[in-house]
Amino acid sequence: MPRPALTPTRARVRAARRSVITLVALGVTSAATLTGCGGGAGDAADPGASASPTPKGAVTRAQAAKIVDTYVAVNNKANATRNAKLLGTVESGQVHEQSKGDYATFATWTKADQSDYEKPFSYQDREYYIPADEDWFAVKATASGSKTPAVLVFDKEGSSWKLMSAVYSDAPIPTIDTSNHGLATAVAPSARVGTLAADDVSPAFEDLYETGGKKAGAAISHTTDPAKDALKIYKDRTTGKLAKWATKKFFAKDPAYGRTYALRLADGGVLAVIPTAHTAEQMLKPQYMSSFQITPDDEEAVYNPAKRVVITDVFQGMALATLPKSGKPSVIAYEYRMTDSK
Repeated sequence: MPRPALTPTRARVRAARRSVITLVALGVTSAATLTGCGGGAGDAADPGASASPTPKGAVTRAQAAKIVDTYVAVNNKANATRNAKLLGTVESGQVHEQSKGDYATFATWTKADQSDYEKPFSYQDREYYIPADEDWFAVKATASGSKTPAVLVFDKEGSSWKLMSAVYSDAPIPTIDTSNHGLATAVAPSARVGTLAADDVSPAFEDLYETGGKKAGAAISHTTDPAKDALKIYKDRTTGKLAKWATKKFFAKDPAYGRTYALRLADGGVLAVIPTAHTAEQMLKPQYMSSFQITPDDEEAVYNPAKRVVITDVFQGMALATLPKSGKPSVIAYEYRMTDSK
């Protein structure tokens, strides 16, 4: 499963992985399949509070807790041997794309990172956010050994509950509205909140990498750490040891899984977990193409070991964004993994 924010740069990937791994280290128990639980009201719901029918979520808090526990148990067992098929019984969406990327590149990691990855973990300090009349739920939790909270989203795939998204955030996660009989309120990702809809945030965020925020990226805040990271990567694309020989460009890409999950905040804004993705292209300048080739690094070589005139890396990601009632949305946390290199 994913760790705290990674960016397309090799240095950041290496530096972040150590701190990240502490958050998701693994453990062992049975690989029970997550099957659908019967819909029920949130445990905090008060049937007598209104004459109208009491709203219900897809699961109760007790059922949600069991789903999370089963996910942890199967994830721990799968990660111990990098068993993607087993992990796929409890995980899907962008988070599973990232997990498969971890498994693929595991052999390139340091022994210390590998050891950290294989340690058991559990989710603590859980807060369940079960939206009324929806088929999914969210959890705010911290992984054992970490103080960094994550927002986890579980959704049904067929009859099984699976983790679809997981984003760790160093920035404070704002308070989610649970005033509806203890249940959360989902917001349509296509609904405009302030200046943008949640579905518009990913193209805007990816524009920071692609143009430095000159186009769609102008519509979101540039002051958060994720935005600053993206803008620095854009700025630094013309520097580095290969800058003399090759150009580096970023291009927005459709995420492998496109569903956005959004919840109403207590202040009337929205918290959204969004899928996002891009490619990073490093291409020899025309005058060098006939004489030189680029050697892929260790992770790139996992997918394609051949030396070539252009290397295109694929990064699948997830981000956590806040959309205020007025003003620009902010991306407050993000996660990327290399999932292919051509």
